[in-house]
Amino acid sequence: MNFLAHIYLSGADESVTIGNFIADGIKGKKYLEYPKRIQKGILLHRAIDSYTDKHPTVRQSTARLHENYGHYSGVIVDILYDHYLAKNWKQYHSQPLDEYVQDFYELLRSSFEILPTRIQRMMPYMMSDNWLLSYATVPGISNILDQMNIRTKGVSKMNFAVLELEQYYAEFETEFTSFFAELMAFSENKLKEL
Repeated sequence: MNFLAHIYLSGADESVTIGNFIADGIKGKKYLEYPKRIQKGILLHRAIDSYTDKHPTVRQSTARLHENYGHYSGVIVDILYDHYLAKNWKQYHSQPLDEYVQDFYELLRSSFEILPTRIQRMMPYMMSDNWLLSYATVPGISNILDQMNIRTKGVSKMNFAVLELEQYYAEFETEFTSFFAELMAFSENKLKEL
């Protein structure tokens, strides 16, 4: 899953949310250097990623992209799934997405000192381009895929994946909806376990 899903699946605990958000930049046992509730978020993130990567519905989505994007297919599906979460946000949360996103950006600002350097550097771009809110539209997702392609120096060709999004829009949405219901239950249980 991508940023929005990880944030959402963290629940109401702000420290867990921060941990879940920064987890990709925390390798191995480095998570032990953080406060306990942030550790919980990092471990939740890892569990979500592991569950997602193995899930047959997610594999069905990635298979549709594999011929054109190879090992980048999983990254693309993560981004596409965030699109469906943002687009259908009212089904998942009572707070409007724009307010939810602004609250999260405020949390990032207030937690700046604890964020890894990579996240600190990314924050201004994320906020000024309002990545999380832009996920809700196809042009917004297209822009994110363009940026990801630039980050891979054009190797991934991810900028073209918007074509598959448009071609298989209903299929991806059905797969997301089915999978995300299971992922929410998994994450809720994992949070209790941690």
